[in-house]
Amino acid sequence: MGAFNDIPDNIRVPIVAIEFDNSGAVTGTPGLLYKLLVIGQMLPTASVEPLTAHRITSENQGEALFGRGSMLAEMLRYARKANSFLEVWAIGQQELAAGAAAAGSITVAAAATSAGTLALYIAGERLQIGIQAGKTPAELAAAIVAGINANTRQPLIAAVNGVDDAKVDLTCRWKGETGNTIHVQANYYVGEVLPPGLALTVVQPTGGSGNPDVGEAIAVMGDEWWNAVAMPYTDAANLAVLKQELLDRWGPLRALDGLAYAAFRGTHASTGTFGNLHNNQLLTVMGCNEALTPPYLWAAVDAIVATQALNNDPARPLKTLPLPGLLPAPKEKQWTLEERNLLLYDGISTHTVDREGKVLIERQITTYQDNAAGLPDPSYLDVTTPATLGYFRYANRVRITQKFPRCKLAPDGTRYAPGQPIVTPKVVRAELLALYRELEWAGLVSNYDDYAESLLVWIDENDPNRLNVHGRPNLVNGFNIMAMKAAFIV
Repeated sequence: MGAFNDIPDNIRVPIVAIEFDNSGAVTGTPGLLYKLLVIGQMLPTASVEPLTAHRITSENQGEALFGRGSMLAEMLRYARKANSFLEVWAIGQQELAAGAAAAGSITVAAAATSAGTLALYIAGERLQIGIQAGKTPAELAAAIVAGINANTRQPLIAAVNGVDDAKVDLTCRWKGETGNTIHVQANYYVGEVLPPGLALTVVQPTGGSGNPDVGEAIAVMGDEWWNAVAMPYTDAANLAVLKQELLDRWGPLRALDGLAYAAFRGTHASTGTFGNLHNNQLLTVMGCNEALTPPYLWAAVDAIVATQALNNDPARPLKTLPLPGLLPAPKEKQWTLEERNLLLYDGISTHTVDREGKVLIERQITTYQDNAAGLPDPSYLDVTTPATLGYFRYANRVRITQKFPRCKLAPDGTRYAPGQPIVTPKVVRAELLALYRELEWAGLVSNYDDYAESLLVWIDENDPNRLNVHGRPNLVNGFNIMAMKAAFIV
């Protein structure tokens, strides 16, 4: 019996036949190239069909595909500004027909006595609107409408109220709960003030209801491997569907593991309450406080920054990584260390803000908090744990399928001819230990001796074609906390 794949044993014609075998060509484990999927709502001006996947390679591509000013176009623009290298795809959804659009208002309560510039922030985007002295509140309201509508990227449409001509009505471009997270305010940076005499009354957008069904987007995902999903919807029903899909993909048979990134805007109390509604090792939620930038944009930026970092090294902590383009809550509202620590026990990831106002990841955690018995369980606390486990599984699958394709399985001690495509439990065990050494060298696992002692490889008693493996890999942990007591001498 020959040990060849393509050269037949029964050939008699004189020939020198040489085949190639790439099973031993690859040394080490090939890198896993992560892909991010961004899900969001599109506008009627979109040029593509809803519920179709599209690769995004530039900042403004989403505008042409999903409509300028749409939720999804802005998520993609912010994500691509934060990272231009990671592979990104997007699936657009139409608004829910039965939904309602969020609405708010700006009322000019007093006219300006001197000319100036109004710095108006909508969803974290600054609009500069010229304010002239001597104009009536109605004329200033008209100027504000023109200034808002001139920026077609921001998510609100402005119109003068039909009853009060000094009032500007604001309506979200799309229906859904996400419109309620859009924040409107005048002035943000130091030095920005209202023109003298000008007084505004702002009513934040509310009343948005009815998100699209994320299950429709999940159906489009199919069996493609998405390592991360940016999730704009935080309603319980949609998150339940997404979490179940992630758990199915996490399982040993599909092995298409990925993390979902969401964000929540609200007070400290409401954020903690939201976090405690969830308990899933594949969902991470960034608490964005009462930030000016809406949470769906936080989710997109957090997803792409974290995913690129985990692609580089799944075990390395994400702390201090900047989340560019996001405007955090004003300094007086930013959470204290004690408040952020509480949120880390509520399944909420935290951020800090440096002196220049840049947002930095403090600790990216999953929402997993309790085991099946309802008791506290920190085993999946940091996102690096499922990320490292996912790579560990990938590396083992690649090694075995690459090294031992179409092999026969025999018990240890079997005598077989050289070149026979046969593996034994000892052969596979040796290969797994060699791989563990490589992963240890890469800084992903530790304690080789303990792993070697725990590693059991045997042929299944009921199925002689099946090899069973049991081992206890020790994942490398993150250096997040240092405690030191300096017992000084004087």
